Amino acid sequence: MTDSSSRIRILVVDDHTLFRRGLTALLQRDPQFEVIGDASDASQAQRRAAELKPDLILLDNHLPGVNGVDALPALIEAAPGVRVLMLTVSEDERDLSAALRGGASGYLLKTVEGDVLAAAIRRVMRGENVVAEEMTGKLVAAYRDASTARLVPAPLPAPAASRLDVLSQRELDILRGITRGQGNKEIARCLGIAETTVKIHVQHILRKLDVSSRVHAAVIASEHGLG
Repeated sequence: MTDSSSRIRILVVDDHTLFRRGLTALLQRDPQFEVIGDASDASQAQRRAAELKPDLILLDNHLPGVNGVDALPALIEAAPGVRVLMLTVSEDERDLSAALRGGASGYLLKTVEGDVLAAAIRRVMRGENVVAEEMTGKLVAAYRDASTARLVPAPLPAPAASRLDVLSQRELDILRGITRGQGNKEIARCLGIAETTVKIHVQHILRKLDVSSRVHAAVIASEHGLG
């Protein structure tokens, strides 16, 4: 049994009551998670964050009044040190970019599987950034477009171009797929290899490039013309 002091304390913010209840029930199946409260709008979320001091806030973007992205600064101020993981239906790259710029540690779509969500929460709590695979290509496209630069987070430091030389041809092929926003399953199908093989290669790519996320790897690839 997980000690209560080691549990990740979560605040769920969504304007749909049934979704909040369903998400809470799903999360509480995992002994490492403790849902300590919920909120239906940004104002209530700010009060609850200040009162409960959660470790992590799962935040929808489409809230009544102030949307989730605009509420980020107030939520982070209300609970210093809190991590915020966006969980939304919005596939708009402007929302994604604004969320990351505003301090969110991740951006997932509500179509995410429960085990993927649980893994993402743990990664965020370890200090990693998590972005839905479906959104990676859109983020890279926004990064490439100078006209949208003001919407994108400050560029991540990239290794020298020669660092790409450490990747094998297969790893470069997989990195191209990541840059196009493809998930592991789609990359595997395109290359005619097993999905588990793709996962292993992705781990090697991240380690060789000294980055912690697919998004960072995709940005580096884009900067060096790979894609």
